Amino acid sequence: MVSLGGLARKIFGSSNDRRVKATRPRVEAINALENEMRALSDAELAGRTEKFRQELANGATLDDILVPAFATAREAARRVLGMRPFDVQLVGGMVLHNGGIAEMRTGEGKTLVATLPVYLNALSGKGVHVVTVNDYLATRDAEWMGRIYRFLGLSTGIIVHGLSDEERRAAYACDVTYATNNELGFDYLRDNMKYEREQMVQRGHNYAIVDEVDSILIDEARTPLIISGPLEDRSDMYNTVDTFIIQLQPADYEVDEKQKTAIFTEEGTEKVENLLRGAGLLKGESLYDVENVAMVHHVNNALKAHRLFTRDKDYIVRNGEIVIIDEFTGRMMPGRRYSEGLHQALEAKEHVQIQPENQTLASVTFQNYFRMYKKLAGMTGTALTEAEEFGNIYGLEVTEVPTNLPVSRIDEDDEVYRTVEEKYKAIVREIREAHAKGQPVLVGTTSIERSEHLAERLRQEGFKNFEVLNARHHEREASIVAQAGKPGAITIATNMAGRGTDIQLGGNAEMRISEELAGLPEGPERDAKEKAIREDVAQLKEKALAAGGLYVLATERHESRRIDNQLRGRSGRQGDPGRSKFFLSLQDDLMRIFGSERMDGMLQKLGLKEDEAIIHPWINKALEKAQKKVEARNFDIRKNLLKYDDVSNDQRKVVFEQRLELMDGDGLSETIAEMRGDVIDEIVTKAIPENAYAEQWDIAGLKAEVQQYLNLDLPIEEWAKEEGIAEDDIRERITKAADEAAQERAGRFGPDVTAYVERSVVLQTLDHLWREHIVNLDHLRSVVGFRGYAQRDPLNEYKSEAFELFQAMLGNLRQAVTAQLMRVELVREAADAPMPEAPEMFGQHIDASTGQNDFGEGSDVSVLEDIRVVPAEQRDPQNPSSWGKVGRNEPCPCGSGKKYKHCHGAFG
Repeated sequence: MVSLGGLARKIFGSSNDRRVKATRPRVEAINALENEMRALSDAELAGRTEKFRQELANGATLDDILVPAFATAREAARRVLGMRPFDVQLVGGMVLHNGGIAEMRTGEGKTLVATLPVYLNALSGKGVHVVTVNDYLATRDAEWMGRIYRFLGLSTGIIVHGLSDEERRAAYACDVTYATNNELGFDYLRDNMKYEREQMVQRGHNYAIVDEVDSILIDEARTPLIISGPLEDRSDMYNTVDTFIIQLQPADYEVDEKQKTAIFTEEGTEKVENLLRGAGLLKGESLYDVENVAMVHHVNNALKAHRLFTRDKDYIVRNGEIVIIDEFTGRMMPGRRYSEGLHQALEAKEHVQIQPENQTLASVTFQNYFRMYKKLAGMTGTALTEAEEFGNIYGLEVTEVPTNLPVSRIDEDDEVYRTVEEKYKAIVREIREAHAKGQPVLVGTTSIERSEHLAERLRQEGFKNFEVLNARHHEREASIVAQAGKPGAITIATNMAGRGTDIQLGGNAEMRISEELAGLPEGPERDAKEKAIREDVAQLKEKALAAGGLYVLATERHESRRIDNQLRGRSGRQGDPGRSKFFLSLQDDLMRIFGSERMDGMLQKLGLKEDEAIIHPWINKALEKAQKKVEARNFDIRKNLLKYDDVSNDQRKVVFEQRLELMDGDGLSETIAEMRGDVIDEIVTKAIPENAYAEQWDIAGLKAEVQQYLNLDLPIEEWAKEEGIAEDDIRERITKAADEAAQERAGRFGPDVTAYVERSVVLQTLDHLWREHIVNLDHLRSVVGFRGYAQRDPLNEYKSEAFELFQAMLGNLRQAVTAQLMRVELVREAADAPMPEAPEMFGQHIDASTGQNDFGEGSDVSVLEDIRVVPAEQRDPQNPSSWGKVGRNEPCPCGSGKKYKHCHGAFG
């Protein structure tokens, strides 16, 4: 019986079918222009770029010129690369242009598809970012596809790790910029720590196409990007708090070992408050006042260190250091440290030297970074299973683009064995059979350890020629994957390894030519060898096809269907034959978690013998349901994290926008005068409450705060004795005296120097307080979950307290800026002095699946300016990389006659 929904789909097609169908008229229009494009000379074809730009300047929209622009880019690809985008690739390009996700199977040419919308959108001159998962792919794609853009008169830049600010600025100023997601996010954070507009490298967020969009916007978005720097030594505070925990009794806290939580009882909280008050570490009355957020965090960490962590079980003390023990493997993990002060609490407990913490200087999640783009698009082979998340979080619609040729891969049902040992025996048997008939095999594993384990088994079984691949060395990875389609090849890979590189049956001719003929000059000898390689690859392809194409053999199911689909999709490229099969055991993680004990008992009753497998479509369906449950849970976790990050993101946007306004310096004197006025209001209102009698006024306190914040010694006691004097009179006199003092300072040194110093003080103070605020928000987030015990919503509590902390930060900003500017002594040379250097910085993006830092331990992401001082006569005016360090006010080495900061050193 067909459901109503199924009937409607049969008659009208699915929504996906309708979206694809809607692109047909434009595809036909592009095809109709093909002969006209082919008749143009190279110069005429390239000249169309300027014509399109003129049309846009005259009011045309990008949609108006889509058809001729796509036709132009297609013809350029044919001439430059010898690749003519198919009709389905035009469809994919339109999906990307419209700000959606194009799901296209492996081997359908996504890299080429992107050139169509990239060319069209780059015509606006606002910049297009193409985002890749690693440096290798960014460089490869920029060099490969950049030939098309250069032919059409567009510039291409690449952003990879280790570039100087100058190189980054030049790359972002290009029409098309290829970059990794990590580098884009870090440049955004670093830009918002600069002190002058000219030092910033990015020029806005106009349009981005994210390659492997599921990997970047879902897998890598589970952890934030963080820039951290060393924090001042706070070992005394840790040691003091540690002594308090020793004094507590069992009635003062509750421990739940299963949930790994330790919390104070009411009596315990009261006892800790008294101890903190005695040590001068408590602000206000209660430990849970908003200004004590950081202290709550440290006290909770000290309690955890004593009551949840056991020496020689969770950690050991070796050579005066706390070394963590991995709870799963029992191995020591030297170099790894618990975050957010927990490691320091353990060091205090064991009385070893307390290492300084790293303070978060800035952080952003990929969700919030990529949502800043005016238009966002993505492409991948697998997105449909996560369509809900893409729609909810990014507002992106997934469109499945048809394949150019029908898929002829055979996806077989899973084979399920009782034990892991039986499963591995069957896998080795299957590999041996495929290898014997010359069929290339790609073996997918879920972790690096399991791929090494399987490789060891193959060695013991007598296999010699096979490759082991895991996601670490991208260039080597690409060359291994490229040759994984040779007849009889065996490649063991983690599921994520080698993404972005096609497995071509017979091997990849281009990759072999570049490797085998490297260093051989152009000429008849090279041509002959190149021809021989291409003929060899063609023969090998015939053998691989005869053996049945690529066999994808997976050693277990991943908790996400999407990763399984990626692995399957490696086979059956461009209509090639192929097959895929998953080998499972009841001891695999996914089977174990979802009730395999019952199934094990049932299979034994049914008489399943050793080394026998159960194969049935029902098992596939049951596993798919289990995977859906895990996916839904992971989505909820990401969604919840995002709700918390949205709170700090709103505050981050306010602070970063404020910084830009301050850097521009417009109306800064008025802002500072307002700050000063607010501070005066606050201190007067505090000393002279509304409707209070004169004898209740705190004149001594007011005088002290006027001295503290305004650096003025005023006769406030005399004023207070005057007959009939009111609060407003005192406020006006203080304001008048403060304004006169500020004007006198400004008059002494002139408007330029004053503006420079004001901007410098406000920016440095704002940055310092914002960093403290980020730490407070982190601490608040780690303790706010306990509010759930009191039937209060932790998220609402977090929102309201985060707002209070932000208001407090703004109040501190007003006071600190006012106090500093009323004291600062200006120096004439200040106008030409360099702005303050950014602090020492370390980059961190933790890979959620491995727990490793993508940037390496202690990876320095400080601003990498070229510090060589090069004599003027050695500088090549045409080559900025030969200039070395150029002073902001020096004449520009290019010979323009302008100052460097107004020429090549200007913001792009």
